[in-house]
Amino acid sequence: MDAVKKIERPRRKFLPDTFSLTDWPVLKPWFDNLLERTIESAGDLRTWFKDRSELEAVIAEDFAWRYINMTRFTENEDYSKSYQYFVENIQPKIAPVSDQLNRKAEASVFLSELTKEAGFDIMIRNLKKDIELFREENIPLFTEISLEQQKYNQLSGAMMVELAGKELTLQQAAVRLMSTDRAEREKVYHKITTRRLQVKQTLDELFTRLIALRHQVAVNAGFANFRDYMFTAMGRFDYTPQDCFNFHDSVASEVVPMLNYLTHERKKSLGVTSLKPWDKAVDPQGRDPLKAFTDGSDLTEKAITCFHRIDPYLGQCLSIMKEMGHLDLESRKGKAPGGYNYPLAEIGVPFIFMNATSTLRDMVTLMHEGGHAVHNFLTRELELNDFKSTPSEVAELASMSMELISMDEWDIFFPDAEALKRAKREHLEDIIETLPWVATIDKFQHWIYENPNHSLEERKASWNKILTQFSDSITDWTGEEVAKDFLWQKQLHLYEVPFYYIEYGMAQLGAVAIWRNYKHDKEKGLQGYMNALKLGYLKSIPEVYEAAGIQFDFSSAYIRELMGFVKRELEKL
Repeated sequence: MDAVKKIERPRRKFLPDTFSLTDWPVLKPWFDNLLERTIESAGDLRTWFKDRSELEAVIAEDFAWRYINMTRFTENEDYSKSYQYFVENIQPKIAPVSDQLNRKAEASVFLSELTKEAGFDIMIRNLKKDIELFREENIPLFTEISLEQQKYNQLSGAMMVELAGKELTLQQAAVRLMSTDRAEREKVYHKITTRRLQVKQTLDELFTRLIALRHQVAVNAGFANFRDYMFTAMGRFDYTPQDCFNFHDSVASEVVPMLNYLTHERKKSLGVTSLKPWDKAVDPQGRDPLKAFTDGSDLTEKAITCFHRIDPYLGQCLSIMKEMGHLDLESRKGKAPGGYNYPLAEIGVPFIFMNATSTLRDMVTLMHEGGHAVHNFLTRELELNDFKSTPSEVAELASMSMELISMDEWDIFFPDAEALKRAKREHLEDIIETLPWVATIDKFQHWIYENPNHSLEERKASWNKILTQFSDSITDWTGEEVAKDFLWQKQLHLYEVPFYYIEYGMAQLGAVAIWRNYKHDKEKGLQGYMNALKLGYLKSIPEVYEAAGIQFDFSSAYIRELMGFVKRELEKL
């Protein structure tokens, strides 16, 4: 492979290269410069936007490292305090000044000249949206929300169980749910569930506080509810809540019957009289779990090779991250749950965090986060930070497409032909399970925030009603009703990034369409994928999807067409 190019932070043009963010007084003069500057031409305004972009990139990257360190080491008080300090003492000061800067830009007579250029039109649309949403009284509420959200990470990071004398994270323990010994699976399931349910009341109360705070933010900004507020805040200019409801209905009619069929086949293959929740992860043919890698280092090397085979540029991206220490992949005690690719706005080389053990799912997670990382590399040269900040419907298209595009190279992880077939089959079946779960979480959020004053009993009833609509009718939950009642608590998005979930469903459909193009013509399919990602947020969501050679569509007919393709690919395996 090619030698790894070292990437360095670009030279700053506005801030000194030695600038370091410690507190508000060191930041304030730079904001004052932007606020007080005279703008006498479109060129001046463009330079002003570039300087603002540089300042915001420096701030964003500083905050990113505070967040990354806090989630990597949840028990480290210094990291927690550093994150809290930013949230309590820096963020609240930035918010009102950002609003003043937005208003200064909007008032400029030269703004209309820039709106004619690709990217500036979308950035200015977002800027006007931010002006519309800004309320001084929401600043302390956002601080409180950030601190409450942090508690979810701390509670989750502290969850451990003991198995065979070893203390394991819940992610590590969950691997044992693939055991071919049913009694072992049941024991592990109950250990994990019991540990989760120990904090069910704490998590319920935390969620109730978050709902109240978020609803107040929405009301302060003149919205009927937090859902409507978030649709504006997230810049969902290209679809409406009704489109989400159409997505839910399409998944219920087109995907849930496929899920039912797969679950019925699983029950038959396992030869059980009743399929229990601990029977969902084991191989239905009774084979040992697939092992995709041995440890984080092995996973890294194999992933780099896999990406390099698709295109040398992709392999370079991961190699650079490895060299720079921007990968933390293995599960360990004191580490927050989940996985993410965190963009680093100034240097342009992101950080991947995840909780790998050894499973296929872990390997796919790295393919997913690697897709996000490639997206960051492809947009790092764009002129302004705003141009790189893609909406999540596009961001998740990058990651979920990479999961499928990479499948042709999975022999790196599974040299045995039968294991490779099985891995591909499991991943395609996972798509059929993912879409209904996305619909479940999204529909639950709509209900939660349309009914912010609901009781805990109403919450439980609503959750179960929605879960039933999108679940298979085969799994027997008898005796596990309490676990089922609180299944939603494991979804960190509900606590930390509300309304960020439907994007996975939309992007999953887009990813299947990109994969279909790729299967038809690898070179053209990959080029379409890369062309779309390079656009960043210079174009609208439908235009980015169009650049990839696919549609932005949630209709039953389109979902039926794409799921038909997945079904045919499954049959080939």
